[in-house]
Amino acid sequence: MSDKWLVGVDLGGTTTKIAFVSFYGEIVHKWEIPTDTSENGKNIIVDIAKSIDHHLDELGETKAKLKGVGMGAPGPVDMDNGIIYEAVNLGWEKNTPLKDLLEVETGLPCVIDNDANCAALGEMWKGAGNGAKDIVAVTLGTGVGGGVITNGDIVHGSKGAAGEIGHITVMPEGGFQCNCGKTGCLETVASATGVVRLALQALEESSEDSVLRSGLQTEGVLSAKEIFDAAREGDTLAVSIVDKLAFYLGLAIANLGNALNPDRIVLGGGVSKAGEVLLSPVDKYFNSFAFPTVASSTAISIAKLGNDAGVIGGAWLVKNKLD
Repeated sequence: MSDKWLVGVDLGGTTTKIAFVSFYGEIVHKWEIPTDTSENGKNIIVDIAKSIDHHLDELGETKAKLKGVGMGAPGPVDMDNGIIYEAVNLGWEKNTPLKDLLEVETGLPCVIDNDANCAALGEMWKGAGNGAKDIVAVTLGTGVGGGVITNGDIVHGSKGAAGEIGHITVMPEGGFQCNCGKTGCLETVASATGVVRLALQALEESSEDSVLRSGLQTEGVLSAKEIFDAAREGDTLAVSIVDKLAFYLGLAIANLGNALNPDRIVLGGGVSKAGEVLLSPVDKYFNSFAFPTVASSTAISIAKLGNDAGVIGGAWLVKNKLD
């Protein structure tokens, strides 16, 4: 069995990442394909199955080489039945039987989980988890996702929605509107779009000189990277913006830490590429809000796997969830 490959799939609204992964978690071959959301996403699963077949042919292998397919999908998932409850960005209706559809098209056993959960599992197995079995992973991208792992396995909750870290309320009064319908969610201030929102608010409320102000006047837009780069260079306003983000993020993960006391809290996604300029103030606020035992026993680190986390997590599902 250990000579078989595991197929990891990270299904996204724009692209789908696919990899053949060894039984020990090493990527053998990886690629990505566009996610065709036309016609209510009816071609998505067929495209994935055809692509797997094509790359097997290229490598001179047959389907007998594959143990199964593990997929991370963008939305709450019923793991027992392989149903994705909702995937608006893919054009799918509610309660899509994703596992059954994927098994029919690939001819392989399949297992499905939420994409952020898969990224968390990938980091636990081969990334920043470093062998720990109790981990909280926070993905800071266009939105904020997350996965909670206890005793080496994902916590799903009663409806597959455990780990919705981005929707922890951090601004109970006067918060920004979130796509989920609430206001004041962590996602509205700690995502890539959230930090830009904080920057625009700071520029409006202050007359302080800043490279961000001149950049906005010249280009008409700001990016999260520009804000972190400016903070790294010591721009006072940028530093204050990052500090505000870190306050909200530190508060949220401290409360998670107090509830779960994980070995590690792993920050991933595009925003985490800011590195130390983000990690240092987040760590400061985490330590100020966390219960002392939690603060001393839970380490915060930046994710290591980047875009490979999801496919490695999908492969972990195949190895550990399929008989």
